[in-house]
Amino acid sequence: MKHKPSLDEESDRREVGLESLKPAPVTLPLSVDIRSISLALLTMLAVIYTLHWARAIFIPVLLGVVISYTLGPLVSLMRKWRIPRVIGAAVLLLAIVVGTGSLVYSLGDDVIKLIETLPEAAHKFRIAGLDKKGKSDGAIESMQKAASQIEKAASESASPAPAAPHGVTRVQVEKPKLVVKDYLWMGTKGAIGFAGQVIIVLFLVFFMLASGDTFRRKLVKIAGPTFSKKKITLRVLDQIANQIQNYLLVQIFTSILVGLATWLAFRLIGLENAAVWGIAAGIFKTMPYLGPVVITAGTAVVAFLQFESIDMALLVSGSSLLITSLEGYLLTPWLTSRASRMSPVVVFISVLFWGWLWGVWGLLLGVPITMIIKAACDHVEDLKPIGELLGD
Repeated sequence: MKHKPSLDEESDRREVGLESLKPAPVTLPLSVDIRSISLALLTMLAVIYTLHWARAIFIPVLLGVVISYTLGPLVSLMRKWRIPRVIGAAVLLLAIVVGTGSLVYSLGDDVIKLIETLPEAAHKFRIAGLDKKGKSDGAIESMQKAASQIEKAASESASPAPAAPHGVTRVQVEKPKLVVKDYLWMGTKGAIGFAGQVIIVLFLVFFMLASGDTFRRKLVKIAGPTFSKKKITLRVLDQIANQIQNYLLVQIFTSILVGLATWLAFRLIGLENAAVWGIAAGIFKTMPYLGPVVITAGTAVVAFLQFESIDMALLVSGSSLLITSLEGYLLTPWLTSRASRMSPVVVFISVLFWGWLWGVWGLLLGVPITMIIKAACDHVEDLKPIGELLGD
């Protein structure tokens, strides 16, 4: 005799059937490998430490690579004129060195005059304030006097030093005085080190220009046995060369433009040594964010010493700031975006990172290094997300 299901059992079956018809909850697969992330972080930290520790090697090599990419088309043009690459590279580098030396020598008198004004500038800052004699002290002078009085009161209220026992000589430790010779020696060592780096970079550029496409062919050869890998390697090298050349052409063009505009503006205002400041503005412009600040502050001090007027100091520094702002916020970003196709945020972060890692040289090389990384990531399948992140 069959068992007849009750009403409760039938309702339970219906509920079970309805539950089985409900769609299962959707879950996103989350595959996170802690070991891979840890290994990637450790590798990144090791690379950063190596770059900082071996910066004396990496900086000249990267400078040589960037300069050789810039001068490569000129040497190739000489090669078309039946001039050997070795002779063409030597003549080109010699012309650059002689031209730079001639420019420095022609401006030597102006630089010496500017240096000779430093003692007078220090004297003016010591004896002159923002207000004339007979007027009430300004806010800075009042604060200085208040600080002096507080320090004097604190020293008077402090307990006097205990007397030395009988027969014991009191010894007072004095701070060492400023020794100019030590600072001159440190400056001389720095200049010698800089000259040594310049010589190393020149020789490296010469060998790279003289070798031509030797390293390029070797990289393509060791890229892999398949034709597709060789083609990708060749495409990456071409893109790196084109982007670096375009970027450096933009930098040279904008530096010349800033130098000429600064020279004309200072000459119209009547600032002394306008040519020196124009060249300095063009050179310091290559250091993003830091260079314009240095030029603006320096011209403000020099203008105040020459004209003894805050209005003229503001006029000179404002003119310099206006020129560098128009160039830095309008002209250069537009030209750089067309040349490198990188995001301005990425450019800013790269300048900060490489400046922190290598100092001034990092400020100069940060953008070209990021261009090289982006060009490599754009053509490697596994690294394309990084190239997309670095793009505009």
